[in-house]
Amino acid sequence: MRDFIKQLKNKLETNPPAVLTLGFFLIITVGSILLFLPFSSKNLNFTNFIDCVFISTSSVCVTGLSTINITNEFNYFGKTIIMLLIQAGGLGFMTMATMVAMILGEKITLKDRLVIQEQMGSTKLSGMVKLIRYVIFSTFLIEGLGAILLSFTFVPKFGLKGIYYSIFHSISAFCNAGFDVLGENSLESFNTNPYLLLIVSFLIILGGLGFHVYIDISNFRLNYKKYSLHTKIVLVMTLGLLIFGTIAFFVLEYSNAKTLKNLNFFDKITNSFFQSVTTRTAGFASIDQTGFTESSTILSVFLMFIGGSPASTAGGIKTTTIFLLIVTTISFIQNNNEIEVFKRRISFSLAKRAIGIFVISLLLVNTVVFILTLIENVRFIDLLFETVSAFATVGLSKDLTPHLKDITKILLIILMFIGRVGPLTIIFSFYKKVNKKKFKYSSGNVIVG
Repeated sequence: MRDFIKQLKNKLETNPPAVLTLGFFLIITVGSILLFLPFSSKNLNFTNFIDCVFISTSSVCVTGLSTINITNEFNYFGKTIIMLLIQAGGLGFMTMATMVAMILGEKITLKDRLVIQEQMGSTKLSGMVKLIRYVIFSTFLIEGLGAILLSFTFVPKFGLKGIYYSIFHSISAFCNAGFDVLGENSLESFNTNPYLLLIVSFLIILGGLGFHVYIDISNFRLNYKKYSLHTKIVLVMTLGLLIFGTIAFFVLEYSNAKTLKNLNFFDKITNSFFQSVTTRTAGFASIDQTGFTESSTILSVFLMFIGGSPASTAGGIKTTTIFLLIVTTISFIQNNNEIEVFKRRISFSLAKRAIGIFVISLLLVNTVVFILTLIENVRFIDLLFETVSAFATVGLSKDLTPHLKDITKILLIILMFIGRVGPLTIIFSFYKKVNKKKFKYSSGNVIVG
C-alpha cells in the first residue's frame, strides 16, 4: 500500500492534468457524502445516494442539471454545501487549494505553479500566484456586486431570505451553474422582470469571458488594438454569438404561444437575449424549455455545444476552439499556406488542438446519445438536448433529468465530469502531452473528399 501511494504521489507530481482530474473527483466525492448525510436534508433522512452524486457533480462541474428539487429536498445547510461546491467548481480546484495555502501562509511550490498553469491554460509559468490572486479578487468582487443588485428584487419579494437568495444566485450565475433555490421553475416567474434577467445575464457573460480577458481589459481599458489575440477572439465570438442567438430566438419563437407570443415586444427581446446568454453554459431558464420549437431546440444545442471561453467558469468546446476551426476552414478554402487572423499567424499545433477537441467532443456526445436511445424511450432531439447540456455543463433541461433511469444518471455524471475537467486534460492524465520521435516516416498520399 505504501509503495502504491508513493508511486501515485510521484506520478501526480509530474502530471498536472492528473492533479486537476483527481482534485475535481475528490471535491465531488466529499460533496456527495455531505449531501447524502441526514443533516443536509429537510426531513433529516438520508437522500438517495445516486441523486447526491449527481447533484454534487452537477454543482462542482457548474452544470445545473438536477434529478431532484434541491429546494424541497435540502435544508439551508445542504443548499449552502451546493453553493460552496458551485464556487469551488467555478474557481477551479487549484485556485481553491492555492487560496487555502495563502491563507495558511504556506509556500506555493513550482509543482503547484505548473498545475495552476494547466488549469488556467496559461502559456507562461511566471506570475501564476499573482494571477490566482486576481482571479479570487475579481470573482468575489463581481459576485458581491451581483448579490447587491439582485437583492433589490429578491429582498422586497422574499424578505430576509432574499439576502441568501441574492448571494446564492449571484454565485450560481457568475459560475455559470444555473442552480436556483426559488422552489419554482428556475426564473420563469421573472420573465417579465427585465432588471433581474439583465443582471443575471451580465453575471453569466462575465463568468464566461475568462480571467485573461479581464486582465487585458483592466490593463488597456477600451484600447482594443492592444488586446491580446486571445482576448480579441473571445470578445468577437462572444458578441457575435449573443447577437446571432438573440435575433434567431426572437424570429423563431415570436409567434409561439408556448414561449414568446404572450409577452410584450420588449419582454420578447429581453427573453430572446436571456435564452441566447443562458445556452452559453448557464442553465437558468426564463421560458419553459419544453415549449421551444424543434428549430430553436437545435439552435440551443448548437450554442450549448460551443459554450463559453477558456479559463472561465463556462463549459462547452469554447469560443476560441470554434473560431480556430472556422478560420482554418476559410484558410483551406482560400488555399492559403498560413492560418492568419487579426494580423497574427496561428500555429498548426493550435489548429490541431482545436480539431482534436472538436472531434473528441463530437464523438463522445454522439456515443452517449446513441446509448441513451437504447435505454430511454424519449425523443431523439430531447435526448440530444439533455446530453449536450450535460457535456457542455449548461444545465438546461427538457424536464427529462428527474425522470431518467439510474444508468442514464451515471452516464450523465461521467459526461458532466469530462465536460468540466476537459477531455484533453483527462486524456493527458494517462498519457504524456509531448511524444517527440527521433525519426520521421516518409510522407504518404491519401485521397480526401
